[in-house]
Amino acid sequence: MATKITLIPEIKDAIIELGAEDTYKCYQCGKCMGVCPWSQIPSILFPTYRIPQEVKLGIVASSEDKEELAKEVEEVFRCCACEGCLKECPHGVNLPIIFRAIRRILVDYGSYPEELKGTVSRLYSTGNPLGGAREKRADWAQDLNVPKFEQGMEFLYFPCCFPAYEQRAQEIARATAKILLKAGVSFGILGELEVCCGESVRKIGAEKVFQELASTNINTFKDAGVKKVITTSPHCYSTFVHEYPELGAEFEVIHETQLFAELIKNKKIIPKKPLNARVVYHDPCNLGRQNEIYEEPREVLKSIPGLELLEIPNFSYQYSICCGGGGGGVFIGWDMQERIANVRIQQAFDVLKSQVTSHKSQDSSDRFTIHEYILAIACPYCLQMFEDSAKVLNLPLQVKSVSELLFESL
Repeated sequence: MATKITLIPEIKDAIIELGAEDTYKCYQCGKCMGVCPWSQIPSILFPTYRIPQEVKLGIVASSEDKEELAKEVEEVFRCCACEGCLKECPHGVNLPIIFRAIRRILVDYGSYPEELKGTVSRLYSTGNPLGGAREKRADWAQDLNVPKFEQGMEFLYFPCCFPAYEQRAQEIARATAKILLKAGVSFGILGELEVCCGESVRKIGAEKVFQELASTNINTFKDAGVKKVITTSPHCYSTFVHEYPELGAEFEVIHETQLFAELIKNKKIIPKKPLNARVVYHDPCNLGRQNEIYEEPREVLKSIPGLELLEIPNFSYQYSICCGGGGGGVFIGWDMQERIANVRIQQAFDVLKSQVTSHKSQDSSDRFTIHEYILAIACPYCLQMFEDSAKVLNLPLQVKSVSELLFESL
């Protein structure tokens, strides 16, 4: 029995009004599907190029069959906003924005994944997606003597919600703060005064919650006299740079890897301790493809004695495959067979393993042990996604942030 599809012109008008004007540029060439990270999962058919056509026809999530409707909703929330499609599109169609507009309609009607409903609820009630208490937002900095931000300091350090509350990710924030302290950087933190940047909740489609979070931070920063912000998360960086100004923000933003590269160049910090490790660096979507910050993280890693930096052939720089955590994906419990992170971390491990084989074929010894193979990341979401996948796939591969590796070498 064929599924009944309902044409609803009002849906088209509403979605277009919410920012999906690019729908009219799409001529169904399919280049977006070729670069979508979901194309790396054999069991998933995710025809991204079909979405603009469905918007134009007013048939997005319009099935009258409950099971079919659930499948359609799942498909809409599959996009991880990596913008690989945008980079390849001949007409510059911004599919992630189209998906965001569709999601805003679904969120308004409560038709979205339960995991994301929980995330939105926690963001609304506690100011962070993990539900941590506001007064504990700076607990990661206990015993580090990190100063509270005061007017006149050069930088505010904004660690992101995951490094603020999640135990493993806290090590990223701690490493970053230690580096900044060692380099004599003038900085401080706001702790419980700040809230989530709101990047994920906006991509999920809960626009009103985003507006509240962003307004809170903008007003807090303004009242505190913040002029420059250091971010750990590329998601925070991208949101502060591209989205906060439309709401009145006027502060400058720098990602920590950019600042680390500058400090090393000016000899404010000098990596001395050899790490003797083979490292593959993963370009986060928000840092690389969306903001073209490719070289600074690599410069930092190359400055570390004993570190051998490797690249994943065909899938580095702008062609890096998303970890799957963007667009709210970090909060969705995809089946293990449907995790993009599995594909990416396997790519990294295969590169490292091939280097072992190559070296041993030339020389009977190899100065690296299996425990010194590392996937370097510059994003807390990537850390979360890749560490989970490494455990499930039982890969002898460590996942470490650029900040952790740099601090180890100081």
